[in-house]
Amino acid sequence: MKLQPTNRLRTLAVGAAVVSSALVLSACGSDDNTGGGNTGSGTKAASNIKCDGEGNLLASGSSAQKNAMDIWVKNYQAACEGSAVNYKPTGSGAGIQEFLQGKTGFAGSDSALKEDEVEQSKEVCEGGQGINLPMVGGPVAVGYNLAGVDDLVLDAETIAKIFDSKITQWDDEAIKKLNPDAKLPSTKIQAFHRSDESGTTDNFTEYLHAAAPDAWKYEPAKAWAGKGGQSADGSSGVATNVKNNDGAIGYFELSYATGNNIPTVKLDTGAAEPVEATVDNASAAIAAGKVVGEGNDLAMELDYATKAEGAYPIVLVTYEIVCDKGNDKESLDLTKSFLTYAASEDGQSALADAGYAPIPDEIITKVRETISSLS
Repeated sequence: MKLQPTNRLRTLAVGAAVVSSALVLSACGSDDNTGGGNTGSGTKAASNIKCDGEGNLLASGSSAQKNAMDIWVKNYQAACEGSAVNYKPTGSGAGIQEFLQGKTGFAGSDSALKEDEVEQSKEVCEGGQGINLPMVGGPVAVGYNLAGVDDLVLDAETIAKIFDSKITQWDDEAIKKLNPDAKLPSTKIQAFHRSDESGTTDNFTEYLHAAAPDAWKYEPAKAWAGKGGQSADGSSGVATNVKNNDGAIGYFELSYATGNNIPTVKLDTGAAEPVEATVDNASAAIAAGKVVGEGNDLAMELDYATKAEGAYPIVLVTYEIVCDKGNDKESLDLTKSFLTYAASEDGQSALADAGYAPIPDEIITKVRETISSLS
């Protein structure tokens, strides 16, 4: 990977200092409790981790996978003394930009690289380009805080209208129709969305666009386009605001809901029964997806409008974005070693208790093969 404009070796050498103000993940784990995930799950150091490479590896991006990274880094560093992986959950958009500027060994993103980003990546991947490796899956939960209501069903059209300020009261007729037995108050709805460019927003709006095209007229994107509402930084910021405000609703990864004891919406997808945001239900939707990338690129296409029984359609896949060729030689071995563990059976199985869905076997097998070929 070509250096530009900073000296990449120096960046790696001072990695711990660079990220100390944001998030430094060490063998002791992260002390950031805002994410809400159970970072203690899967913390046994897998005895079959193959340690390779030393020093500090910088990476940044998706906050959706922050709690997964906590687990992986803790386990990896417990087994591989002398190696440090520093992951900053800055959001998918920021992570991609840092990667394209040659500042990090890999980026985490909840949406695949766009065509122009692939072209730009060729400037830092000498003789190669950036590729997408699906590594983390899971549901994007719609969490809410509404006094007296602990079981709530919504459909795509109603969610779209709530987040576009077209439904503003919790006792709106559209919500009553979906919840005939609930005692809905006239509380004002406070809808929270991400302020930063986010792959979580991209996937959430992909769902709204696919499942409620008449109600959600905006194109899916990392940047929020809906009208009104309130913004917050990162998934942790949205979750905190929902937890602290009666009448609030927001979207974030399931781990942020479970970690903060925030109830989540069941989705009326058109299936026989409303579908709950669970790891198993998300896995059913992800397993129905397909790889559409070419060559070593494993970008996936998901069906956000599925009506299959037990399939929760608001899902995301987080990619680790690396160069297929032209990775920085000083960090290549450590990058491959760490990602090999993350993609391993142990690495994937460690995620379930934290609210993530392992990538389906057929796809994760291809991810492992691709990681081994990185150069």
